[in-house]
Amino acid sequence: MNSVLKAVVGVMLISSGASALAAQARPQLVAMTCAALDRAVASQPEGPVLLASYPPLEGQPSPILALRGVAFTYDNALASIALFACGKAVSARRIADALAFATNHDPEYQDGRLRNAYAAGPVGEPSMKLPGYWSTERNAWNQDAYQVSSATGNQAWAALALLEAFRQSGEASYLEAARKVLQWSQKHTYDGQSPAGFSGGYYGYFAKQVQQNWKSTEHNVDLAAAWSALNAVAPDQASAQQAQIARQFVSSQWDAKEGRFLIGTGEDGQTSDRIRSGLDAQIWPLIALHDPPKDWRRVFAFIDLAHRAGEGYGFNRDPDGLWTEGTAQAAAVAQLSGLSDMAQPLWSVLLAQEASNGWLFATPAARISTGLAIGPDSVTNDFFYYHLPHLGATAWAAIAATGVNPFTGSLEAD
Repeated sequence: MNSVLKAVVGVMLISSGASALAAQARPQLVAMTCAALDRAVASQPEGPVLLASYPPLEGQPSPILALRGVAFTYDNALASIALFACGKAVSARRIADALAFATNHDPEYQDGRLRNAYAAGPVGEPSMKLPGYWSTERNAWNQDAYQVSSATGNQAWAALALLEAFRQSGEASYLEAARKVLQWSQKHTYDGQSPAGFSGGYYGYFAKQVQQNWKSTEHNVDLAAAWSALNAVAPDQASAQQAQIARQFVSSQWDAKEGRFLIGTGEDGQTSDRIRSGLDAQIWPLIALHDPPKDWRRVFAFIDLAHRAGEGYGFNRDPDGLWTEGTAQAAAVAQLSGLSDMAQPLWSVLLAQEASNGWLFATPAARISTGLAIGPDSVTNDFFYYHLPHLGATAWAAIAATGVNPFTGSLEAD
């Protein structure tokens, strides 16, 4: 065998070996993340439960005090959806039960809204426990303003989880809880000024919350999917109308010239932000909305140009590090869009983010930025992800690897 032929054969063998490893990575990711999520629920006392979004790493709590023992609603909604996809219905329903309970047992409001986060752990009477911590510096109890607020996208994701629980169980309480959450969003966040859609929600502490007037493309994607999911299981013209309003807003943010979605509007609710970009807003419409225009698939070229971070993807444009959750989202959307060649190398990238015991780090970097501010009182863009085990990242990886569409509950086509 001459040297050229040997080289060609060598490259073929290496390529074949890499493909085989990539093929093995996906089922490994399913087994690892599903087991981690199921163990996390099973380790809690019986009954409804919410999981900590940033659990201890090797027995050491999060170094960020404000994140200790905090169960973000979005992360837990994802975890419930993921556990159903994993075939772990008992654990999935325990989280869904906690979300349903929260719609009727807020300690301060009686209107069906959900908070962005709650205290992690068992959930029960008389009301939901809000997150917080004792500040030795202030000698007082501290609560994070964002955590006790109610963002629109988080309402929608909770509704999606509750509707998946209804589809899986037929239990009417999940359907009613989802409807209650969505009706709160309809009543309190709809903004009819052009482009009509749903604004960001409410921010701040009880009795002093302020409305967020900006409109997010991602939030409207979430609501379009949630209202459509509600209409699918309980057909109603009003639900279909709300889904259409949210979808039309998303469509209004499509920039055909650049082949991408704008992130949404500024505080005036009308002027689109043409500078920033969020990975989720770019790719979720492809799987969240029914029969999306083929032209929207050009976002794959855009994210490869603007959101690439090493072998994976970052949160914002020109990212400063890999975002594990977003890389899982890209894998999920690519796989569900029939682009398995794009998804395949990402399974190994995700596996490499294991922190311990099946959990994935939010990022392999010490910290990555999003280019976004947590709230209106932020003086800088202070929304970051840290090198910590993360429920959201772990759940998205499980969702992606199992092939479930988290917006509809359907599985990828064979």
